[in-house]
Amino acid sequence: MLEVTALRKSYGNVVAVDGISLRAGMGETIGLLGPNGAGKTTTVSMIAGLLRPDSGEVLIAGRHLCGDADPAKRNIGLVPQDIGLYDEMSARENLHLFAALYGMDRASRNRAIDGALDLVGLAERAKHKVTGFSGGMKRRLNLAAALLHDPQLLLLDEPTVGVDPQSRNAIFENLETLKKRGKTLLYTTHYMEEAERLCDRMVIIDRGKVIADDTLQGLHRLLPALNLLTVELDDQKAEGLRLEELRSVAGVQSVEMRDGILKVGVRDLAADSPGILQWLVERGYTFRHLASERANLETVFLTLTGRSLRD
Repeated sequence: MLEVTALRKSYGNVVAVDGISLRAGMGETIGLLGPNGAGKTTTVSMIAGLLRPDSGEVLIAGRHLCGDADPAKRNIGLVPQDIGLYDEMSARENLHLFAALYGMDRASRNRAIDGALDLVGLAERAKHKVTGFSGGMKRRLNLAAALLHDPQLLLLDEPTVGVDPQSRNAIFENLETLKKRGKTLLYTTHYMEEAERLCDRMVIIDRGKVIADDTLQGLHRLLPALNLLTVELDDQKAEGLRLEELRSVAGVQSVEMRDGILKVGVRDLAADSPGILQWLVERGYTFRHLASERANLETVFLTLTGRSLRD
């Protein structure tokens, strides 16, 4: 449904997007992930045809976009990062305006508006002015506006910024429904828990370049350790622990000691942890607390770039 090849965009001496390529199939949800300023919004703008790339190409359903009035743009629905609504108009009036811009006749507009409002859970607020809506409700109405012309490809640029947890969950449910209907979604975010819930595949970008493109399981394989065992040692003997010896224990991928806290990276938590704990006990090291955690997308990004996705 979407094929992006070697997109590049500069603003003077600043390279915002530097050769980004990605693909999205029918009914697939792709996460476009990266820190603030990584080039996500610029990439989405070029895919939507709102911004002309310096080089590279974008194919929508196998064809190039040719100008602002290209009929192929009807395959695209854009949910921008900034809310694009008129506060003094009602929810339904806003949607009538957007539907008219798509050239839909009145009967088609009414059917599409009813369906969109129902999907985002705002049917009962259809006649209410947007100025009285919460941030989450505005985000959901923004999504409804992008769905009126029944696009196959939906571009979502950080659609949950500034919304409460309940509204965020409602948006997730809306997107999961759209995916079940066979829509292709390109979802930009720097919230990793969102991508882990929604996306089939993740494209991680940093400084305008793609640094990883894989499923969540594939990205985990980039890490030296999938799980982290944290052991809080008793203070008296902690400083004498020989890290090099511990690194030789079966299953240990990494070892770090700081302020009496031992962190051991392992591939298989169930299989490898007993041997590590036995090694500590046999050498007289006692501990007060144990904890474990699984590597997430944030860990992948930090491993690849050394900086946070939320920078």
